[in-house]
Amino acid sequence: MPSSVVNHYLYFPKTEILRIIYQSGAVYDYYKVPAEISEKFKTARSKGQFLNYVIKPKFKFKKIK
Repeated sequence: MPSSVVNHYLYFPKTEILRIIYQSGAVYDYYKVPAEISEKFKTARSKGQFLNYVIKPKFKFKKIK
């Protein structure tokens, strides 16, 4: 199901970085995201809700673009 918030995402297991490319074009890296959380995000019914309730409050992030 397409997301109204997330356009695309990438996960880098060696560095545990989850990169989110938003529909707006903004790009954020979320740090020290365990592979299990990345997998749950991948299968989440609502990517936006998962981001807001699980990822954003628990993981440091940086705006890349």
